Amino acid sequence: MVSNPRPGSLRPASLDIFFTSVSSATVSSMSTVEMEVFSNTQLIIMTILMLLGGEVLTSILGLYLSSFKISKPETKESRVSSVCRNPPKHTSFPGMEIEKPINVDVECNINSLDDDHSSLKPSSIKFLAWVALGYFSVVHITGSSLVAMYTSLVPSARQILSSKGIEIQTFSVFITVSTFSNCGFVPTNENMVAFKKNSGLLLILIPQILLGNTLYPSCLRFLIWVLEKITRKVEFRYILMNSREMGYGHLLSFSHSCLLAVTVLGFVLVEFIIFCSMEWSSGALDGLNSNQKLIGALFQVVNSRHAGESVVDLSIISPAILVLFVVMMYLPPYTSFMPVKQQVISENGQKCKNRRKSLVQCLLFSPLSILAIVVILICVSEREKLKKDPLNFNVLNITMEVVSAYGNVGFSTGYSCKRQLEPDSSCKDAWFGFVGRWSNMGKLILIFVMFFGRLKKFSINGGKAWKLS
Repeated sequence: MVSNPRPGSLRPASLDIFFTSVSSATVSSMSTVEMEVFSNTQLIIMTILMLLGGEVLTSILGLYLSSFKISKPETKESRVSSVCRNPPKHTSFPGMEIEKPINVDVECNINSLDDDHSSLKPSSIKFLAWVALGYFSVVHITGSSLVAMYTSLVPSARQILSSKGIEIQTFSVFITVSTFSNCGFVPTNENMVAFKKNSGLLLILIPQILLGNTLYPSCLRFLIWVLEKITRKVEFRYILMNSREMGYGHLLSFSHSCLLAVTVLGFVLVEFIIFCSMEWSSGALDGLNSNQKLIGALFQVVNSRHAGESVVDLSIISPAILVLFVVMMYLPPYTSFMPVKQQVISENGQKCKNRRKSLVQCLLFSPLSILAIVVILICVSEREKLKKDPLNFNVLNITMEVVSAYGNVGFSTGYSCKRQLEPDSSCKDAWFGFVGRWSNMGKLILIFVMFFGRLKKFSINGGKAWKLS
């Protein structure tokens, strides 16, 4: 609010500025004002908010905090107990345990353990934190450099930024941070529609979307495996063999990482086939050649999970595609197909019984129930508009806006004055989200949804006490 907007632009209302700040910090990219209203200083502030609110950076900070907590290294006795319960196995691929006979009695002998192994876990956590930070830094530096190089060398992309008064460096850093954090904000009013013919730029951004969210655990584990093969550091071996003990939720086991990667690519492939089959000749992809349509469709479906950048007008695509996007936005980023149910085995070899659910978990509604309640509340707050303007204000558009906010995606069907049943001469089309036309009460409800979606991991087990059978 202290920073001035772009010269010649009206200052947004206080609620809209707060809404944009929440949307940036929760990496949701829901918008109530046009992006070109914001000045270069305000774009930098939004970049910082997106950077600090991104899942990868917050998890890295958590790793460093956990490494500080471990002030006392493991004792020899605890190390021996761990080795006896889980004898180490040799691995030649990320997490894949290749059978190698070992003498457990020798391993369990206290006298055979070196003093250096007593601090293996704390040092491994520090190694993991540095690897994650390096991963984060390299992707951002490389991504922003490639975007800056592309926009500087390609006349069409450079001309778009020049006509809108956006600096190349600001755009490069902003779009890289937004893409990697899966926020979806773009400094242009039209989002990525302005660059739908710049296939090279879209190809630069697609890997950043996957590396920063759905494929982050798989890529991180692969990177650690590569570093272990190159450096032969025992800490990397310890990380690969004890992923759960690291206490880092993004570090998955080998099998889980593989299944996650297959699931993500499978979702993308299914969405890509459906999107192309239904929208290839539609108005959404008008003006593009075959190669541009393929890359644009791939970019769109990759963004449908959690990124939210868009190269098409979502208001004119098929309702079936919108429903598909709603489902994909609702799914958590690490959704994976697990054909074999994993069982937890206790120390004495017996199956562990599920712990008694806490009272809080039993009283909580499930995320799906809360979203249904939110949609009802918004339909109540916008009931007059639902009657007078049903083509814009319909339940599907409202549901997509709510699920997009919950998934911190940012997809929106927008608002079109042409779809009004009772034309309003004062109505002007604007490039911001559908929520921009809602009442203040509707905006406040969606702010709650964005916070709830960003903190969904703390309520994911809610509603377990409800029995539907």
